[in-house]
Amino acid sequence: MISQDSIEGLKSRIDIVDVIGNYVELKKAGVNYKGLCPFHDEKSPSFSVSPSKQFYHCFGCQASGDAIKFVMEYEKLTYPEAIEKLAGQYNYSLAYTQGEPRQQRSQLMEKLNDWYRSLLDKTPPAMQYLQERGIYASSIEHFGIGYAPASHLTLNFIKQNQFSMAEAVELGVAGIGEGREYARFIERITFPIHAPNGAIVGFGGRTITGHQAKYVNSPQTKLFNKSRLLYAYNHARESIHKRREMIVTEGYLDVIMLHQAGFTQAVATLGTALTSEHLPLLRKGEPRIIMAYDGDAAGRNAALKASKLLSAAGFDGGVVLFEGGRDPADMVKEGRVEELGSMFRQPRPFIDFVLETTLAQYDLANPRAKEQALAETTAYLKTLSPLMQEEYKRHLAARMGISPGLVRVGGQTVRTAAPTAPVAAPAAHRDLWELSLIKTVLERPGVVDAMLDFISPQMLRFHAREFATALQGDSNTPELMHIVMDESIPVFPDDETLKNELLIFLRKYYEHRRQAVMRDPAISSDKKYFLNRQILGKIAKLKKGELVGIDA
Repeated sequence: MISQDSIEGLKSRIDIVDVIGNYVELKKAGVNYKGLCPFHDEKSPSFSVSPSKQFYHCFGCQASGDAIKFVMEYEKLTYPEAIEKLAGQYNYSLAYTQGEPRQQRSQLMEKLNDWYRSLLDKTPPAMQYLQERGIYASSIEHFGIGYAPASHLTLNFIKQNQFSMAEAVELGVAGIGEGREYARFIERITFPIHAPNGAIVGFGGRTITGHQAKYVNSPQTKLFNKSRLLYAYNHARESIHKRREMIVTEGYLDVIMLHQAGFTQAVATLGTALTSEHLPLLRKGEPRIIMAYDGDAAGRNAALKASKLLSAAGFDGGVVLFEGGRDPADMVKEGRVEELGSMFRQPRPFIDFVLETTLAQYDLANPRAKEQALAETTAYLKTLSPLMQEEYKRHLAARMGISPGLVRVGGQTVRTAAPTAPVAAPAAHRDLWELSLIKTVLERPGVVDAMLDFISPQMLRFHAREFATALQGDSNTPELMHIVMDESIPVFPDDETLKNELLIFLRKYYEHRRQAVMRDPAISSDKKYFLNRQILGKIAKLKKGELVGIDA
């Protein structure tokens, strides 16, 4: 059983925005972050993450909790499994109770990478290849480049270092097939792949023996998901945040050479096209995204798909294509660094690139083809924000030589920015003052004891149940998280403000109660007279600025 102290230590190390940002594309919205809820289908963001409270809450489906609960729900894990997954990602060692030994994070990936690195110097063909590509010794060291030998040597290393084959298979460095064990990386230059926090989670391998598969990556594992990772992001993160720019390339060597040339904001996808699962990582730091792709047919097609994805998601940036069979690594080796810098400063904007590339596929002199081109480009424009739709509607019409009226993009459902206020709480009536009182109790629990002398849950007209729950001190219920995370609900910031608000509320409350008493036919005249004088006495004190007890 994992010790509670160990769990609290893990919680203090992790950041909920960082954790959820690996799964959900989050955008800064005031003091919180917002995105589309992963637990129900929605088009407008109602999912809010609070870095100060380390909680998330969805105003649509009421899902809420901390980072551990999010991983539990998203990954369908038990509580201990979610803790162990997060501990592995953050390189944190858990402690166990009941005499169980302290669980250490497996060092297999790090040990194997150190061994691969030691073998590189002893493998002249691999060193020669890297030198011919222009990679410095300092870059080899910085990026941890190594060499994987024959399969049986890797298997022997794993066993000799007391790692189990089951673990090696689970982490994707070995496999079992047709009754035999084998290493995943055989006679290849290796490039360790890190999670954003720096832990090694996989490898990329480049053949130097002419194998049909020039590059291979680790298979999908509990730690390695190539659709959520970017090569060298751990090296580039600081530069990305500082420059507010990210260069996304297609290869490891492109990244390494760009870093050598000073473009330390460069990363690469891991042998896969850019997907929506990459967006949370791309969004961190709100950088401008530059897609640096080959200019061949495959590169253009990948750039087109990426541009559609990024422009629909509201990213700023553009595309740089390398023609003539060249790539960024070649240009750096040839000393064309200034030319590269100029290209990166002036990329073709995503939307322009999509429209021009799409139109180039049609013969616009043919009316039927022109009609098809209009249909395809119009469908693309509908994925953009209303402002971009309007701006590029005129641009597209001019490019095609048609009337802007023929470009019909209005009235369509498009993905928009987060609403200025969260969806209202599911109640018959949403009373902002009562909600503010409840939020004050939750944010300033020290006021509760004094407040109970003057007000009770029964005195609230619309949110009595929530107030009663808040007084019990448990803010983790969905209905209270709804209130805590709603930025449109203010908190009474100090005791003086709270007192003044209570004076106003209580005066109205007792005025309403007096009128109800006087209209009630079930109350005798004598009792009405007595209750009326009692309530008027309370109102008089309240007008003088004196709070009155419930039974006063």
